[in-house]
Amino acid sequence: MEEKMRKSYRVKTEADFQKVFDQHNSVANKMFIVYTMKREQPTHFRLGISISKKVGLRGHERVWVKRRIRQSVLEFKPRLRQDMDILVIARPSAHDQDMAIIKKNLEHVFNLAHLFVDEQQDEMSADITEN
Repeated sequence: MEEKMRKSYRVKTEADFQKVFDQHNSVANKMFIVYTMKREQPTHFRLGISISKKVGLRGHERVWVKRRIRQSVLEFKPRLRQDMDILVIARPSAHDQDMAIIKKNLEHVFNLAHLFVDEQQDEMSADITEN
């Protein structure tokens, strides 16, 4: 059976979106902008996805991109930090890209945002060896 992302893993309300935007922790590449906010009482990460009409005028085009983003994040789930709210904003270049390209670009921008646990542990071990 195909695994889906439960609704508890989503940033849903406009107030929650605004709270993450107000933190101003953002990174970007040619396809995505990612805003992050550390949560005080984390049980797991939460994901919000925003896709404007610049990405696709028709609703089904935007849903197509959103599904691919959500599926990519689901595949990253074991590696993701659990103490974060993550907002992904798709840029127009995400339109008409296949799953592999979307996943590769999302992984790149998540690396820039330091959202992967294994990357954080590598940095800690590098700091320890330097001291």
